[in-house]
Amino acid sequence: MSDLGKIDRAFFDRHIAPNLGADRDDVAVGPTHGVDFGVIDIGGQALVTATDPLSILPALGLERAARFALDLVLADVAVSGVAPSHLSICFTLPEGMTDEEFATVWETIHAECADLGVAVVTGHTARYADPSHPWVGAATAMGVGDHDELVRPDGARPGDRLLLTNGPAVESVGLLSTLYGDSLELPDDVIAAAQDRLEEVFAVRDALTAAAAGPVRAMHDVTEGGLAGALNEMADGAGVRFAIDGDAVPMRPGVREVCDALEFDPWAATSCGSLVIAVDPNGVDDVRGALEDRDTPVAEIGRVETSGEEGSDVLVDGDRLEHPRVDPSWEAYADLAAGAADGTDS
Repeated sequence: MSDLGKIDRAFFDRHIAPNLGADRDDVAVGPTHGVDFGVIDIGGQALVTATDPLSILPALGLERAARFALDLVLADVAVSGVAPSHLSICFTLPEGMTDEEFATVWETIHAECADLGVAVVTGHTARYADPSHPWVGAATAMGVGDHDELVRPDGARPGDRLLLTNGPAVESVGLLSTLYGDSLELPDDVIAAAQDRLEEVFAVRDALTAAAAGPVRAMHDVTEGGLAGALNEMADGAGVRFAIDGDAVPMRPGVREVCDALEFDPWAATSCGSLVIAVDPNGVDDVRGALEDRDTPVAEIGRVETSGEEGSDVLVDGDRLEHPRVDPSWEAYADLAAGAADGTDS
């Protein structure tokens, strides 16, 4: 297990996968490393569910922080092509969070849920002595749909084309430049452009738009491990090869400069809000058009091929792209936070 971030595949396979409670026939998609959601069969319908921690960063502004935290949870259901419809949410609040601050967070979550058609069905809210920002709880999202309409995590097939919304590292760059812009020795216009990337961290509506425009074969949000991780997880799940054109991968304004300043690879850094979408060739124009109508940047970055002799893999301009295993934005965040705490630049 890495010191920071999610457990790796080896830890999952050794400790988690063999110990999943009762073996039930109604579990259609169970826990799998790198897969965003699970599926339960209920009376012939598919209940899609996903659980994530809640991160509230007050420095982003409480309303934006609450929207960001909620979208991260709901997106893991939305990438199935099923609209999230119900939410269970738990808050373990730090003592320093006031009633008024929590009310702002909660009212923002309510408004966004209402707009998306999501009902809060149960939860828990309390203050405790030890919790601190940003990790203030967890939530489980659910949605109900037809099994044959699910966008499965292992659904990519040879011949499919690969689309990418937004691009690498928009989340990590947006967050780090907003929280610690004063510590980055970059021009003001570059910092401003990087901070604008926070407007691109919301994926739920994009995922549902793409699925409706389809046919979409598979979809994955680009979170921990970044674009490199998402591509490898999708290819591995489907047992295929992804052939990527490196020059086709979009790099949003401010991303390259901030990543260079912090000395990490944008392809390996979390980019919540970005989606990798495997699309049937006949649906590429429809999916791209639907996303562009939402003013979402989208590019075709490659294709799905039959796996090579060594099994599933990802090739970028002919060279193998490895899963990063550890997301470098975690260390960058820790270094910048430590520098801010002691009054020095990292």
